[in-house]
Amino acid sequence: MALLFARTIPTETVIEVDGRPLRIAVRTHARARNYRLSIPHTGEPVLTLPPNGRWKEAEAFLERHRNWLAARISRAARPIALAEGALVPVRGVPHRIVPTGRVRGHVEPDEDNGEPILLVPGEPMHLKRRVTDWLKTQALADLTRQTHHHAGRLDVTVRSVKLRSQSTRWGSCSSTGNLNYNWRLIGAPGHVLDYVAAHEVAHLVEMNHSPAFWACVKRTLPDMERGKAWLKAHGRELMTLGA
Repeated sequence: MALLFARTIPTETVIEVDGRPLRIAVRTHARARNYRLSIPHTGEPVLTLPPNGRWKEAEAFLERHRNWLAARISRAARPIALAEGALVPVRGVPHRIVPTGRVRGHVEPDEDNGEPILLVPGEPMHLKRRVTDWLKTQALADLTRQTHHHAGRLDVTVRSVKLRSQSTRWGSCSSTGNLNYNWRLIGAPGHVLDYVAAHEVAHLVEMNHSPAFWACVKRTLPDMERGKAWLKAHGRELMTLGA
């Protein structure tokens, strides 16, 4: 019976919002206590059900929140595509993606009549992957450098620096010295990436967000508020990079 009931919950549904069909992802969360509607950084709405949720109740909940959804979806960040002609931010500077038509080669930044561009070789079907791989390589280099910079200032040891593709987090730190960062930080200005690196390294001193922790971040990065404010204002848009 449990398996049969689970099958009545779809993985997605579509409703009409402002005259247009809108896809809603549907999830069941073990710790959810109520029905919940949210719009993550990716811009795709998510309807979350508790473990004992019923689809008819979920549909009614979604219908009651149709106007709420319409108001917020209009303000949601639009995905930053990695496609020919698209503008992709690199260290805070928009670069236009320009295929070279060459079979071999590497992604390279350049300029065309003063406009920053990314020259991308290879077949069109591989363009998104090539740009993503290049952005990740740049992100890892910058984040590794800044992580060790702040680790030296705070006299802590970093075991590893790795990239992740989280949809809601910019970084994480384990007590053993393993730091993970969201690769999309490469799209932000350098002081923003520097702030996130300082933030995560400071967790090796204080594994919390206490006043002592923030004092630690400020000790290694006195201008921390600048990067923190930028993320608050633009983080949702940046999180759509490559979505």
